Amino acid sequence: MNTTKYAGVWPVMLTPFTRQKEIDWTSLERLIDWYLAAGVHGLFADCQSSEMFFLSDEESRRLVRFIIERVDGRVPVVASGHTANAFHHQSEQLTQMAETGVDGVILISNRLALAGESDELALETLQRLIADVPENVDLGIYECPFPYKRLLSDEIVAWCAQSNRFTFIKDTCCSLPIIERRLALTQGSRLHLANANSQTLLPSLQAGCQAYSGVMANFHPELYVWLYENWRQEPEKAQRLADYLSTAALVENLDYPVCAKAFQQQIGNFSTLTCRVRDSQHYDDTFFPEAIDSMVRLGRDLQKQLHIGA
Repeated sequence: MNTTKYAGVWPVMLTPFTRQKEIDWTSLERLIDWYLAAGVHGLFADCQSSEMFFLSDEESRRLVRFIIERVDGRVPVVASGHTANAFHHQSEQLTQMAETGVDGVILISNRLALAGESDELALETLQRLIADVPENVDLGIYECPFPYKRLLSDEIVAWCAQSNRFTFIKDTCCSLPIIERRLALTQGSRLHLANANSQTLLPSLQAGCQAYSGVMANFHPELYVWLYENWRQEPEKAQRLADYLSTAALVENLDYPVCAKAFQQQIGNFSTLTCRVRDSQHYDDTFFPEAIDSMVRLGRDLQKQLHIGA
């Protein structure tokens, strides 16, 4: 059993667009190379940060195939694109995504049942949906907050662990006690928890969590890579870095993903900060760019002080 394939730092990938709101493939190449240069351990493609709810099924599959080809086996790639409402459409999305050559297909927890419907129904839908996904393709679940957040019940987590098909949960519970309970439920299985929350990340790693998959890896993935790889050997540095990452992650509230795209444009990866999910044209009229610049400068200064990286 490979116990490290789904461990480590997994950025939730952005999708760059041209001013005409078409996928900007050249910028995407630069983004992929930037992630890999930072030493990330895997990539989560076609997720909410990728604006998957605003991509057609065909665009989603083309996007994922492009990423897989560019990565060329250097790290594993998982992808979702699980956005539909109707069951048969969801099934098509998952089986067709599995055909792209992706390492793992990620289901969205809020697609399994409507808000207010039972966890039992969600588990039943989950079991039906994965029946047609080839068994050689790994599976995962993402507690996506849009259009509503459905946290996984203990029963669903336990079933996924016992099924031997699930390898990845993008955990957005933001609660250390819940994470610890889930770690106990998945112990000894193939299922890895990828914490999306920077504030609980270090204590979750100390509790046994195996991965980070959050939006802040679109700003400073190298810092998350260092934390994941070195928290045991250098606990004092790790705590200081975690304190910074915890506070820096508050910029998630400053018009994400526009702020992340603006940062990617600033460092030369993106040609625009265009989004489909929201209007980005007034971003520069806010205080957000200055706040992001301050966050980035503080991170670079801390990196030098701690002698992290080159």
